[in-house]
Amino acid sequence: MEIELKNNLTEDNIEIEKEQKNFLDTTLGKIINTGLDAGIKYLLPDFLEDEVINIKDSIIKEGFKEGLNTAIEEAINLGKSALGIFTGKFDNIDQMQSAVETGGIIDSVSKGLDIALNKINEKGKLNGTITNVIKKGKNLILDNISSNIEEMILEQGNEISQFENSINNWKKAYQNEDFYSMENELEKIKNNLNKIIPLENLIKEARQIENIHNIIKNNNQKFNLNQIQLEAATALA
Repeated sequence: MEIELKNNLTEDNIEIEKEQKNFLDTTLGKIINTGLDAGIKYLLPDFLEDEVINIKDSIIKEGFKEGLNTAIEEAINLGKSALGIFTGKFDNIDQMQSAVETGGIIDSVSKGLDIALNKINEKGKLNGTITNVIKKGKNLILDNISSNIEEMILEQGNEISQFENSINNWKKAYQNEDFYSMENELEKIKNNLNKIIPLENLIKEARQIENIHNIIKNNNQKFNLNQIQLEAATALA
């Protein structure tokens, strides 16, 4: 029995764009925060953990966090504009990578760090020697963040590849009417879907597969689905 999974429904672009924005805000925010923390520890090796935390907190409270959120959003939008993405959403991982690289996130982080350090100096919240060390070592922090962003994009590519493999394996198991293997692959599909940036075509296909899978499961594992059942699975995706 053959099955054709059609992505013929109109997804709400705004919702997909919102999910992608949340994913990037959270993921990039963590990367930048971790990079800043690691950079301060490296540049100030003699400082205790609590002292490093206080230094980072001072930087974050002086506008770095708010500026960072704006920087990520503006960089992504700039990258989309440069790529001619007017739907508001990425269709694949290559578009996301190009937008992140083109949007100038690292430059924005650099400017935000300068602004925060200058404010700290003006208010005398930290010893001037500390802020000067961080300023001089800023490129090390930025290089670390840039490297981690590249690693994140690579990991996303690997996760998407694994997701697509599970999709194909599920389809093969379906053709062979091997429900046990279908169950295993569906579990992998669900797990991988939670790890990747929300992409419309992948979300649709995962939902359609889960719907068809559940119809078979609730039908005593019978594979003789009719056209109405297949259309219902697609309509509910």
